[in-house]
Amino acid sequence: MKNKIVSLLAIILGIMIISFPILGVITTSAILGLSVLFISIYALITGIAIIDYNTPGSVLDIALGVILLIISIGLIFNPALFGFLAEITLYLAGIILIIAGVVSLVNNRNSKYGFYIGIAGIILGVCYIIIGTYIANPIILGTLIGIWLVISGVMRSLN
Repeated sequence: MKNKIVSLLAIILGIMIISFPILGVITTSAILGLSVLFISIYALITGIAIIDYNTPGSVLDIALGVILLIISIGLIFNPALFGFLAEITLYLAGIILIIAGVVSLVNNRNSKYGFYIGIAGIILGVCYIIIGTYIANPIILGTLIGIWLVISGVMRSLN
């Protein structure tokens, strides 16, 4: 049951991320902050959901979730932080996706589709960095994070 709830949550958060850039009202900092916030929520819930059978993986997910939660709150509510991180923000979000993909690989070794969730995170993180370097369009970049969450949710629901 927990797995289905986490899957559904990932899909919903992914769709929300994909939808928010379309509104065009939210600033770049808030879009990135919301994207990181949704990944942190997903990591925290996943960490709590797997604590019964994968304690080391759970600790990794929860630690990642807390770190990302702090970063996202800073990006959403403190525009000065975005200015300070402007040079590395694109790389930071890509690196976060890559780290989330690696954590997903570690946590889902025994899962039928867990490997693909991790690989999708790593590939989309690399794409995020490459696209961010050349395009820097928050709509496209936010959509990449949303795609990863939707893929993760769908793959988890197939287990």
